[in-house]
Amino acid sequence: MSRKPQRFLAAGASLLVLAAGAAQADQIISDDLIVNGGSLCVGLDCVNGENFNFDTIRMKENNVRLHFNDTSSSSSFPTRDWTLVANDSSNGGSNYLAIEDRDAGTKPFLVEADAGNNAVYVKSSGFVGFGTSAPVVDLHVKQGNSPALRLEQDGSSGFAAQTWDVAGNETNFFIRDASNGSTLPFKIRPSAPNNAIYVDTDGDIGLGTATPNVALDIVRSGDVIVELTNSASGVNWQVKNQEDEFRITTPPGGTSEQEFSLDADGNLEISGFLSIRDGVTAPSAASAQAQIYVDSADGDLKVMFADGSVQILAAN
Repeated sequence: MSRKPQRFLAAGASLLVLAAGAAQADQIISDDLIVNGGSLCVGLDCVNGENFNFDTIRMKENNVRLHFNDTSSSSSFPTRDWTLVANDSSNGGSNYLAIEDRDAGTKPFLVEADAGNNAVYVKSSGFVGFGTSAPVVDLHVKQGNSPALRLEQDGSSGFAAQTWDVAGNETNFFIRDASNGSTLPFKIRPSAPNNAIYVDTDGDIGLGTATPNVALDIVRSGDVIVELTNSASGVNWQVKNQEDEFRITTPPGGTSEQEFSLDADGNLEISGFLSIRDGVTAPSAASAQAQIYVDSADGDLKVMFADGSVQILAAN
């Protein structure tokens, strides 16, 4: 009778050893695992009595990763591994949620902490909104001040670095050369009319028309004026289709500034001398071979030659 307790104690000790060893081993479940009526917490910091709120699955520790390890071995099957990453693991690192391409070591998708509501929003129609949950076109960018799209060539492919911005605000739609002093070489003001600039299939350009008939076709309901300004000298010229005449004037316009006019009947009017120049010699004041003018003293039409001699073409 005295030996039975000894055998019982020995058997109990053996069970404790086995239990201790089993506690250190991985648990393998060879069938489906269903957690019905509860939530799942995975990680070193999960505690007994975890408050899940509405979480169905919670990952809880100081480095949170969800890894997709594709073990395909045939060359005809894809094998790329991916990881869902929450935050950097280094001290002082960044806070973000990212999809990492583990085989390439890149993060093709990353959302930083504190990104605003609807930073990227994909609507059921397939429209994508940046800063809006109601995109109305394929790509809709919404911002409180000058929404923009940046096109940056960074030089990584061997071409010179260059950055352009396409943006718009209450003042204008513009293209900005961000690499060269942020100049604005192209602008369109709000309320510009239809076909303000139109490029046809044959390369003809219409200003105010969608049916340009020549290389540059300018159409307006009133006078058509083209102004040529020399910013260095401050000299301005205007070429006009004004009323029934073609005119060249010096602004601001008016009959006193009219230098040249040609009407629909072929009548030509100039405000100064008509000079006949040598076709070989470079034009200059000294190279004029003759000048035709109306003498203000007697009203005769005269021609003055380079030697100073004058001949009357028509008497008043």
